[in-house]
Amino acid sequence: MKHFGQIIISLFIFQLSFSGVAAQTAMEIAADMYPGWNLGNTMEPGPCNWISDPLDYETAWQGSRTTQEIIDFVKAQGFRSVRIPCAWYVHCDANYNIDTKWMDRVQEIVDYCIKDSLYVVLNDHYDNGWIEHSFADRTEQSVQKNCAILGMLWRQIANRFRNYDHHLLFAGMNEPDAAGDSSKDKEGDIATLIRYEQAFVNAVRQTGGNNAKRVLVVQSPSTSIDLATDYDVMPQDNVPDAMMLEVHFYSPYNFTMMTKDESWGNQFFYWGVANHVTGSKHNATWGEETYMQSQMRQMKNKYTSKGIPVIMGEFGTLWRVMPEGERQDKHDASIYSWYFTLCRYAVYNGVVPFVWDTNACHRPSMDILNRKTLSVFNELALKGIMEGCAAVKWPYVTAVESPLNPHLSPLAPHSIFDLEGHRLSQVPERGFYIKDGKKCVKK
Repeated sequence: MKHFGQIIISLFIFQLSFSGVAAQTAMEIAADMYPGWNLGNTMEPGPCNWISDPLDYETAWQGSRTTQEIIDFVKAQGFRSVRIPCAWYVHCDANYNIDTKWMDRVQEIVDYCIKDSLYVVLNDHYDNGWIEHSFADRTEQSVQKNCAILGMLWRQIANRFRNYDHHLLFAGMNEPDAAGDSSKDKEGDIATLIRYEQAFVNAVRQTGGNNAKRVLVVQSPSTSIDLATDYDVMPQDNVPDAMMLEVHFYSPYNFTMMTKDESWGNQFFYWGVANHVTGSKHNATWGEETYMQSQMRQMKNKYTSKGIPVIMGEFGTLWRVMPEGERQDKHDASIYSWYFTLCRYAVYNGVVPFVWDTNACHRPSMDILNRKTLSVFNELALKGIMEGCAAVKWPYVTAVESPLNPHLSPLAPHSIFDLEGHRLSQVPERGFYIKDGKKCVKK
């Protein structure tokens, strides 16, 4: 009888635990997730003809096998979440069964993160482009086949992780190449993308367990902020408040990714109005603070203000060595300013930033951490990320409503902000301001 009572108590505790997981809304989780970091160029390579053992794909594009020590180091820098870009399709047999050894290795890495109480976003990332580059063929036969394969993959992944709690989120794809500039039928692309997103959601929910309530992440067309604003691709879900939207941000291209001057434009070495160099042909001419603010505000207006958090699943910019005649100090200041400003505007508008990091650790690159030496490669970027995230409050879950957000604590008591999220040294002489999370006005 005593043993039976212990069983009943254990079952009751399990039920309470499951209920606690169910009580976590997407917005509550998002408030605790930032900033995030990408385990980039690690679990997504393939196929790799020069590698005989697919388990070695992990080091095909970078040299470090992921360890608990690496994830510990990531956490120690202040990151709260890890996005794991991951291939699955290239690890399947002819019947789309995922290789068990590959699944085991992915689970090991997820467990490293969970052990450190980090959130994990696990996706289907590029994967030889099997679905992300499929939008040129939208015949009904092809779309049905892709939906079926996507469902088979995600049912296997979801079943393996069905007992994990709310710290694990699933993201259906990465950068679905839909409705881009080269598309000849954007409306058709959008309709197809929604079908793929729905197949992902249905597959995960069908596996039950904690997956019945798990927060799921769907992608905007081409993970574009502008396309996310123009089109609604949110699928149907019978679970309220359990969905996030994903976008990516690498703008302006001339600053973030361009490596040589072209006839149509030059590289931007200097970004931000305070960092321009008189006489240089490499000052940014677009994509600076006002543009960045506008991009994040679009996400607030359409999604986050309506209870749908947005994750900026990738962002980053090249850190360069300046050629002779250019100013390294102003470029370095631009790097810090770009990361700081983007993270500040993201958090202020309810967007969770995940920096892209590939472990190459050379310049030019957008790498942050050196996994081989467990050291910081780009202090400017890391400082910008952390200080940008700490500069403003998450707008939708206050300190009273939720104890989750660790970024509220560094702010001094009675911190004062203007309506754009800039911290003020004192109450303004006139107008609206925010104090202790409340909107105030001084006439």
